[in-house]
Amino acid sequence: MDKKNTNISEDEKVIMSFLDENGEKVDFEAVAKVYLKEVEYLLLAPIDDESEDIYVFRVDEVDGKEELNLVEDDKEFLEVKKEYKKLLY
Repeated sequence: MDKKNTNISEDEKVIMSFLDENGEKVDFEAVAKVYLKEVEYLLLAPIDDESEDIYVFRVDEVDGKEELNLVEDDKEFLEVKKEYKKLLY
């Protein structure tokens, strides 16, 4: 696996669907992939949302399968955000 931080280009557009707290389907577009201390993170933006929000998900391996978990820890979130900003500039 290539473990470098990358912005995801239009050609590589990846759409993922999740259920929100109301059971409604929400589509997200993958914006970037970031690695911190050998941990992979995906930055996802809602497609149907007018806001510029980006959600950070940690990619965990559970029973041999990848599982996306929303990063809720402020310190972890800020570290990923800082690494993502390096991709932009």
